Amino acid sequence: MDITLLTTLSLIGLTILIVFGIPIGVALGTVSLVGIYVLFQSWDIAFAMAGSVAFSMLRDYVFATIPLFVIMGNFITTSGAAQDVFTLMNRMLRRVPARLAVATVFGNAMFAAISGVSVAAAATFSRVAYPQMRRYGYDRPLALGVIAGSGMLGMLIPPSILLIFWGILTEISIGKLFVAGVLPGLLVASLFVLYLVVTAFINPEKTPYTVQTEAGTSPVSEEINRSVLLSGLGIIVLIALVLGGIWGGFATPTEAAGIGAVGALCLALLKGVRLRQLSGSIISSGLTIAPIMFLLLMAGLYSRFLVSSGALMVMTDWITGAGFGPISLIFAMTIVWLLMGMMLDSTSIILLTVPIFAPIAHGFGYDPLVFAIYGILVIEAGLLTPPFGLLVFVVKGSVPEEVSIGEVFRGATPYWLLIVLAGLIILTFPNIVTFLPNRM
Repeated sequence: MDITLLTTLSLIGLTILIVFGIPIGVALGTVSLVGIYVLFQSWDIAFAMAGSVAFSMLRDYVFATIPLFVIMGNFITTSGAAQDVFTLMNRMLRRVPARLAVATVFGNAMFAAISGVSVAAAATFSRVAYPQMRRYGYDRPLALGVIAGSGMLGMLIPPSILLIFWGILTEISIGKLFVAGVLPGLLVASLFVLYLVVTAFINPEKTPYTVQTEAGTSPVSEEINRSVLLSGLGIIVLIALVLGGIWGGFATPTEAAGIGAVGALCLALLKGVRLRQLSGSIISSGLTIAPIMFLLLMAGLYSRFLVSSGALMVMTDWITGAGFGPISLIFAMTIVWLLMGMMLDSTSIILLTVPIFAPIAHGFGYDPLVFAIYGILVIEAGLLTPPFGLLVFVVKGSVPEEVSIGEVFRGATPYWLLIVLAGLIILTFPNIVTFLPNRM
């Protein structure tokens, strides 16, 4: 069969399966197997290639980073450290305008450096930070928006599960991807904080500094006890061990993940977590990890099909012949990512598009690290895109009171715009991404 026709039919088939609700992993595997069969006219070759992909991928040392980082995040969540980190940040920022909202951003950034999952961060801080902000009388859309927006830091600030996916699919060093995400993550967090501080100056009624009590109106500050200090210092030490080990060359990402998992276990034990809770965290991690591994295997098979069939060359030739330049190409990819973000989660978007987009973007001269970080930013922005932004629905379902979906979208819109702005800054000044990796 003609390669162009085979490529077109495979993409159409993949789209149809997803539209009809077939799980992403099953859809990828089905299209890949059928495509390989059509290519070689042999089911034996198709299944042999699937087995080869599974063997080569699962025996790869780097795959251990996923379960280890997931377990580390679950141990931290079970220990209640997220609540303690928020309390610590709130206390330290007590003289900063919109301090509770700013504490949510910083707390999310620290939690992101441990959990690496946006949905987990959004769900956690919906229960931890939202009641406090409402207690102070914060504007409801602002409180909802800062939780949804800062939840995106979980997929940019390392260790990020999405960065691991990207590294596996593109064969880029995961250690370099982790380090490349540090400065862009800080840039995004800084833009969020700047927006909140400016909002507090312009509309101080949206971020009041006091709370109404029986004794009158007075500021409230949480007491910093030994448990809170233990959590804060413990998470700082964990971040230093994980990222410092990778950046300093003392540990591979897999070894750093192992150190982080053991450190998180020790912190949970020091916080008084019981054995039953720990076993529950491990089981929960397994339920999260198993579908992730299956998705990655099917994405690997899909990539093998694209390479074996020559589909990537066909797509590259078509894009070149259609007159796309570097700017129009990145614009088209951005639109596709944002549209997909309305309907799919970040993992699915990466698995479906990165095997196709990354080689083409590299062929047009984009630095692999810069393109990866820009892609993660845009895909994360898609999680706030109406009408089906995933983080928006997570926040709505997690806050302890009834709120409308419109309020969450309205509060999250400024953060969507700031994420897009950060992406443009990164494309304009790529050294923000490459500065630290070049010094590894």
